[in-house]
Amino acid sequence: MTLAVPSAAAPRPRIAPRTLQALIGLAVIVLWEALPRAGLIASLFLPPLSETLSALVSGWRDYGFHLLVSLRAIGISMLIACGLGIGGGLLAGSIAPVRRVAQPLASGLYAVPFVILYPLFTAWFGIGPQAKIAFASIYGLLPCFLGTMAGVQTIDRHYVTVARSMRATRWQMISRVLLPAAIPTVLSAFRIGGALVIVGVVVAELLTSAEGIGYLITRYRTLLDSPRVFAGILVVVALVFAFDGLVRLCERRTRHWRLSTRSGDTGS
Repeated sequence: MTLAVPSAAAPRPRIAPRTLQALIGLAVIVLWEALPRAGLIASLFLPPLSETLSALVSGWRDYGFHLLVSLRAIGISMLIACGLGIGGGLLAGSIAPVRRVAQPLASGLYAVPFVILYPLFTAWFGIGPQAKIAFASIYGLLPCFLGTMAGVQTIDRHYVTVARSMRATRWQMISRVLLPAAIPTVLSAFRIGGALVIVGVVVAELLTSAEGIGYLITRYRTLLDSPRVFAGILVVVALVFAFDGLVRLCERRTRHWRLSTRSGDTGS
């Protein structure tokens, strides 16, 4: 008597990530338009997508002006936050005594909800652009600093040993060894810190500002003009997606920098 051997089950077809993302996006678009039209959601809380896009197109000059104001603040804040955060993280991560002091201090500060501190920034800098730039800069600096410092610790110590044997200076160690080897973690920290900079600027404009996309959203919210409120939200979402796409482009361009990393202590 022979036993039948069951054949291996055929592999299930998998949906490609891009296809899944497109399906989710299409579902969001359809539901956004259909639910308010069907009366399942009041238009005051969620206007149809077509009305939102119509409001965005009809007011493109207004949105464009305030977007430029926000972009200027975001650019300055990102230079400060990511420049100081990544540079400081590389430096602190390569010096063990500094790292032991800076890491717990920065981690503790990062746990503080910075939104509650915004009144201090308005008291120190007023309600002009200086306050929101300072607030967004500090809001995005700490994740850049902590992420970069953690990335330095993942570098294979053999790279550091070879650089020291060649009598590399501190600047050469950072620019030619630590930064290229830690670039994946640095870009991840940049993605988080940059996104928080955008959030910080928009939140500051929502609270106290006379210009910017956040101010525009607040103004139309007080007028109960939901389509224009959601049009401003769409602009912010598009800005965040554009930033994420820029980081992905940087990841592709710096792929040849990436060295194989293993856990090791780079402290001196």
